[in-house]
Amino acid sequence: MNQSTNLINQVLQQIKVAQAVNYEGLTSYPLVRDTLFAKDYLTLDEALAHKTAMVTEVSEGGSVPALLLRNKGEQAVFLLDGEELIGAKQNRILNITILAPAMKDTVIPVSCVEAGRWNHSSPDFSAAPRAQFSASRAKRSAHVSADICQTGQRRSNQGEVWDDISVKLNSLGSESDTQAVESAFIDHEQQLNAYVENLQPAENQFGAVFAIKGRITGLELFDSQDTCRALMPKIIRSYALDAIDPGLRGSAAANDESPDLLLQRVRKAAINEAQAVGEGVDLRFDNASGVAGGALLARDRIVHLVAFAMAESSLRGSDRVYRRRHL
Repeated sequence: MNQSTNLINQVLQQIKVAQAVNYEGLTSYPLVRDTLFAKDYLTLDEALAHKTAMVTEVSEGGSVPALLLRNKGEQAVFLLDGEELIGAKQNRILNITILAPAMKDTVIPVSCVEAGRWNHSSPDFSAAPRAQFSASRAKRSAHVSADICQTGQRRSNQGEVWDDISVKLNSLGSESDTQAVESAFIDHEQQLNAYVENLQPAENQFGAVFAIKGRITGLELFDSQDTCRALMPKIIRSYALDAIDPGLRGSAAANDESPDLLLQRVRKAAINEAQAVGEGVDLRFDNASGVAGGALLARDRIVHLVAFAMAESSLRGSDRVYRRRHL
């Protein structure tokens, strides 16, 4: 067992799973622990509000899979995997979690979530109150992990991201001239906000395991309770958009699945390491472990961890990429 695995397991061993909270098909199992780190960085929302950072296209011509974060502040900026950025030439989502260093420019890897627009709606980006819906976020995470192994880059399967958005818009009865996933979130905003209101964080909560219609789906945890409180509404909206989807099936089991199923899978997952974009080291779960996602190790701690329980069919394409590289 390597040092990275040990660090992740140390965090998981400190976890206590609090009383589950359920609302309209989405269950949150709050993860709590007694000792948490102080937040020593700004979230993207905070940095944009303080005007110490801005996100723009990388150039006048732009590049679909990359954006530029200019951090003029004295604190690092935390950008969340799957967090949506709206504006400029087209809306994007973050491909990985990044701790962008203070007083530096950082090129950040992204995916497009608005296929039908390539013209400036604003000079820079604002942060949306959401992350990409969890089913698409999970598949993108698997492809990003495979791309790191194959090329050292952090690209998604962009065509699959667009296909997922098209299916989601159709399933939820939303229309968008530019095929923007934003339309689905806006059309169901009141319904999604109800999930946020009914799944409030517990004391000392630093993360959660989520189940959609009884099926354990994903895990998210942070180093700080303050970060968790700030970003959990975005994550809840991500899962809630899948929870309200009539085409999404639930668990076939008579009883809901246990959060331990995913926690145990994460504990056993093999990990691939890569130098992070920004501070720290990217720890990516090996897709063959049946877990998609990864963790950011920085400042001698796990700053963020995201993991999704992946079905064999969902991993098939990304696993082929991995096998070409390693077998």
